[in-house]
Amino acid sequence: MTQNHFYKLAPFIQEYIYRQKWTMLRDIQQQAIDAVLDSRAHILIASGTASGKTEAALLPIITDLRQNPPHSVGALYIGPLKALINDQFNRITPLLEETDIPVQSWHGDVSAAKKARFLKQARGILQITPESLEAMLINRQHELQRLFSDLRYVIIDEIHAFITSDRGRQVICQLERLARQQATPARRIGLSATIGDSELTMAWLRGSSRPPVTLIESQQPRSIELALEYFLHQPSTVPQATDGDEPQPPADSEPPAKRLPRTTQRPLLPDDSDDDEPPESEADPLQNFITPADRYYEHLYKMTRREAKTLIFVNARQGAEETVLNLRQLAKQRRRRDFYHVHHGSISTPLREAAEAAMRSPKQHACVAATVTLELGIDLGQLDQVLQVNATPSVSSLVQRLGRSGRRDDRPARMFFYAIEQLGRQHRHIGTQLPWNMLQTIAMLQLYLSERWIEPPHIPEMPLSLLYHQTMSIIKSQTELSPPQLARQVLTLSPFKDITPEHFRQLLRHLLEIQHLERTEAGKLIIGLKAEAIVNHYSFYATFQDPKPYHVREGSREIGTLQIAPSVGSTFALAGFAWQVLNIQPDQRVIQAKRISGKPRTAWLGGGAPIHPRVVQKVRAVLQTEAAYPYLRSRARKRLHHARQTAKPLCEASILPLSGRHQFLIFPWCGSQQFDTQLLLLARAGFEVKSSYAPYYYELKSSASRPAALKELLQSACED
Repeated sequence: MTQNHFYKLAPFIQEYIYRQKWTMLRDIQQQAIDAVLDSRAHILIASGTASGKTEAALLPIITDLRQNPPHSVGALYIGPLKALINDQFNRITPLLEETDIPVQSWHGDVSAAKKARFLKQARGILQITPESLEAMLINRQHELQRLFSDLRYVIIDEIHAFITSDRGRQVICQLERLARQQATPARRIGLSATIGDSELTMAWLRGSSRPPVTLIESQQPRSIELALEYFLHQPSTVPQATDGDEPQPPADSEPPAKRLPRTTQRPLLPDDSDDDEPPESEADPLQNFITPADRYYEHLYKMTRREAKTLIFVNARQGAEETVLNLRQLAKQRRRRDFYHVHHGSISTPLREAAEAAMRSPKQHACVAATVTLELGIDLGQLDQVLQVNATPSVSSLVQRLGRSGRRDDRPARMFFYAIEQLGRQHRHIGTQLPWNMLQTIAMLQLYLSERWIEPPHIPEMPLSLLYHQTMSIIKSQTELSPPQLARQVLTLSPFKDITPEHFRQLLRHLLEIQHLERTEAGKLIIGLKAEAIVNHYSFYATFQDPKPYHVREGSREIGTLQIAPSVGSTFALAGFAWQVLNIQPDQRVIQAKRISGKPRTAWLGGGAPIHPRVVQKVRAVLQTEAAYPYLRSRARKRLHHARQTAKPLCEASILPLSGRHQFLIFPWCGSQQFDTQLLLLARAGFEVKSSYAPYYYELKSSASRPAALKELLQSACED
């Protein structure tokens, strides 16, 4: 341990480090101690998941708060999720238990009594969501100076989850509004494992404030183990769900994972891909890759039994539910212990917390199938491996998920990818014959492994929705303001630096016309009658839509939520079990259900994540080269070879004629946003798009008879 940095910390922190048996401070923690205690700059800490970023920020901050106690809240921690705030609260509390520095979490699930006690003598550390901070700015305007006048630090955790959204720009507005209450504005410390553009992120963090931003990046290398396998099968039925509790025999005793000594991309298990392969078919080569659906679940089941702690990431709630239903069925058939859990935004808080506790417990074998809810920094203890079903939503997401494992004894981060392709209707053309999901996974892996590329943030110049939100919030907080006063308070917020005074005047005139604003006899602006219901509702504190869900209950026990109520008598999957609807109470938005055996019919809503153009271009490069990827297992290698042979015509042209008259297949090789824009332009120009698979190809019907003629028509449509 570097003695110089260690002895800069408060004595009680030094004792805490000894009790935790830390043998060293990590490089980012050493850099952060110097940056926090010896400078006045903002700080951006960019380091992998589970690399000690939170401690890097908190240890020197707490040292300063102890040595120089503030007379208001001294540090503000802003987290994107209530669960993450709760997790951080549990991590900080033991560190502070022998001090007089209070820490308080503040969000919708925290009781009013706890909040009231904290407000009486506000100091120490406050952990809060953006929505709760917005509520403070609106409803406690006259208390802000007492609460935050000596605020010294603002920690923004998982900054990548904020930077590209109105919610993140809302946070910057909030900090700049708070700074008006302070003689010395608080320093900002951003934490992230996945920053695609550090310069842009640093500019975002700084906003309109004066101090520069110091970038702290970890230089400690990490070893990784990767493998990717491919499965092609027809859609399978969901297995029978279990009823009630069963005796719990001992867990399986599969052999332990082979420990690999250094960074590797070799398979994580012996390659059994060639077992029971069907005979080769020349008529339809894709038939050669088909495996029964249950073989995929058998493989997944085996992987979850061989390690004590496994986190399975899927990209949709339905996938999480179906995965656990299948794994539970296999465990039941083999009379093995059911240690499977589901974790997503529609699972009740107690069930999510039970899943997290099972993962943290050193004495329990546990496996959780999760969506993005466990991608961020909630502490899950020592994970052994991460399994990813189909391509991650982004390269950033891939890096976050990869970093969840590999924390025990410096073990490598271990991630096994499953590329699943469903054999649906007959494969009519090249577009339907290519395994896009597997290709996208390979492209994302190569972008990160070879180029360390992560999607850069997109920050819009005209965030008009947020402009309305902050305009109404500022008026609500101060009751009334003259137009010049309002303009000064709104347009000096850095997210609106490209909004001109004329733009703002147009907005105010429009809001007066629709009665969202009204003018008093003194010429000041107040909230109008048509907007009172909007700004007075708690949902106004958020900048995103949050539809009111239906709460699913088994008696008085809450299981989770659904956005749309199924019909009475129908079945659905939730929390990894099958349920039947007994009755629905629309006014209370409550669904009473009972747990059953049977085939559930889950109806989850949601769309896919947008894909960056760089990823699509990398997919094209993967198809056009002969590069070998050592992490591919046998079926995946064979499927990639077949895909490259199939895609040879695409090396020379992106517009291919189809068998039908005046029909073409187009590969635009662009990102999701550009793909959708193309389809809108084509519809406006009168072209008939018969089908599409975003963002890779679409089928187009045209008056043109040749690809060259169609290209001219498309260019003309774009120019118009």
